[in-house]
Amino acid sequence: MTAPSGPTIHYRACNLCEAICGLKITVEDGRVTDIRGDEHDPLSRGHLCPKGSALADLHADPDRLTKPVRREGDAWVEMEWEEALNLVAARLREVQEQHGRDAVAVYQGNPSVHNSGTLLSAGGVWRALGTRNRFSATSVDQLPHHLAALFMFGHPLLMPIPDVDRTDYLLMLGANPLASNGSILTAPGMRGRLKAIRARGGRVVLLDPRRTETADLADHLFIRPGTDAFFLLGVLHTVFEEGLARPGRVAGFADGLGALRAASADFSPEVTAATTGVPAEVTREIARGFARAERAVAYGRMGLSTQAFGGLCQWLLNALNAATGNLDREGGMMFPLPAFDLLTRAKKGEVPFGRFASRVRGLPEFDGELPTAALAEEMETPGEGQIRALVTSCGNPVLSTPNGVRLNAALAGLDFMVSVDIYVNETTRHAHVILPPTTGLETEHYDVIFHHFAVRDTARLNAPVFAAAAHQRHDWQIFEGLRARLAGEPGEKRHSTPAARLDLGLRHGPRRVSLDDVRAAPHGLDFGPMAPRLPERLLTANGRADLAPAFFLSDLPRLRAALGEEPGGFVLIGRRGLRDNNSWMHNAPRLARGPDRCTLHVHPDDAARIGAKDGDRVEVESRVGRITVPVQVTPNVMPGVVSLPHGYGHGRSGVRLRVARQRAGASVNDLTDETRLDVLTGNAAVNGVPVTVRLAAPIAETAAD
Repeated sequence: MTAPSGPTIHYRACNLCEAICGLKITVEDGRVTDIRGDEHDPLSRGHLCPKGSALADLHADPDRLTKPVRREGDAWVEMEWEEALNLVAARLREVQEQHGRDAVAVYQGNPSVHNSGTLLSAGGVWRALGTRNRFSATSVDQLPHHLAALFMFGHPLLMPIPDVDRTDYLLMLGANPLASNGSILTAPGMRGRLKAIRARGGRVVLLDPRRTETADLADHLFIRPGTDAFFLLGVLHTVFEEGLARPGRVAGFADGLGALRAASADFSPEVTAATTGVPAEVTREIARGFARAERAVAYGRMGLSTQAFGGLCQWLLNALNAATGNLDREGGMMFPLPAFDLLTRAKKGEVPFGRFASRVRGLPEFDGELPTAALAEEMETPGEGQIRALVTSCGNPVLSTPNGVRLNAALAGLDFMVSVDIYVNETTRHAHVILPPTTGLETEHYDVIFHHFAVRDTARLNAPVFAAAAHQRHDWQIFEGLRARLAGEPGEKRHSTPAARLDLGLRHGPRRVSLDDVRAAPHGLDFGPMAPRLPERLLTANGRADLAPAFFLSDLPRLRAALGEEPGGFVLIGRRGLRDNNSWMHNAPRLARGPDRCTLHVHPDDAARIGAKDGDRVEVESRVGRITVPVQVTPNVMPGVVSLPHGYGHGRSGVRLRVARQRAGASVNDLTDETRLDVLTGNAAVNGVPVTVRLAAPIAETAAD
């Protein structure tokens, strides 16, 4: 009889969200017995949120798939890997041979960028398919950030990051970093970082239609959903009108300051106040405080990006930082320099936007992808290029993209669908085959993307805690197997592994380190805080930043036309909690504990108007759908605004998730409208959706058995 093994310690980073917190994991007898923050991680410094500890739940989840399965009626039947990969490749080729390359579509979910195996290998499959019908979570999330970076600085990944550790004035709009752990801001432990700003005499200001968790550490102001661009123009107007513009060294490598001044001329705080709900004098006071601060930075996130003027918002934030001298300087907006740098081989002047459009609505392409709001209609509409087969990679668009009800119906009509996923969820239940990869604790992982967004330049390789079982496959092995079959290559021929690609990129990157160098540092390598990087890092054709791109100026007439619009009835906004992670963490028992979180937040005045009290069930209806959900009466939302969390709605038949089905909730994306877009960028406008709210009819009582 083998004696029980003693405890072993493993160091790696959590890959569940953008914070990439360092972990200290204790394993004993093949089981995780403890997970805590790694105090020696130079980025997270011991911080850990509840999601990190749930990695153990995910690893041990009995609902998790570990072998390929195919759907036969209402049942799922296990397959061998060779059989499954051969079947999938044959069916995809068959659809393309009959209907053309674009008849197969691809959807990539958010976790695709949280796994270096997927990130570095999936592209080979997409190239082998050769389809234009590629979609991802980007266009229901951060697309406006990418386009602001592209047109201002020359590359979609040149997104400036707030230097929160050295700023004296942090202005935030539509961001809740205490729940998100930062987003397009890899800065774990944001509670401590915000407290530190105030402790050194600085100021944190937050504008949001909801008083969020972050508001407790900030001077919070309500602002009407979807009006942030008006507020930012009012701030810029004040900066220029009162002689507070001081671009400093930015003037040496940037153009467009005069055009920026002209763009803000018609949007004084007195003009915008009625639309935003922010008094003119308050807007002016914020503008003065921001411009006069020694070091200041303005930052906005989901609430800004996922609205009708998301592109304008992200442009104006960058422009405000530049006009006040807070771009590319300590304490302002800065540019990380990651060891594995995806910009190393980028070409100056490339504009990967609008090179083609979606077939039905003509929505613009970005970086080879079409807006996900067009996915359902591209499946439903007959004609050349109609989507007849779909490949999804670690995504659940039925719960995470606009009008999930319509998409759910469209998926049911596909000729073939395959999902690379570890669960039978609301989307993958439509798949004919599911190919499950290993999970976080079984994979070798390097955060390729999030070091581009980090407040400190570090590098860390995450070794597997557990070896994969013989019947399992890593994500890169799945994608390489499909790519080789689709390309008609012999099975024994294989391209380089993610590890080889990482090593090559690190050796040729700005830090000139090897994968072995990173592997030898279990807590990560520390290259220090962000430093000024412009103009050298700019990738525009002329090597200069553009503070007033024609792309954004062209959208100002649309904004001007919306000035003074008053929404009738309620508008719906989303929210997220620290224990949630989009749609896929609701099956972790330790995260599902506690009271129901899928409730509709309603202001007391509005609750009284519709006759609702805490716990009552209400019907919420939009143009596209209707849900029933319990009410939570709270002064933490503006009057006229209601809020529902994202990622719930697990009650659909065919889903095999124990905990999630028990805490199903309602999907906010049964209400969001695929026709509501930021028309400039193609990003979905899932915040500020007009809805009606009314008391639901009482649930009829049934006789006891």
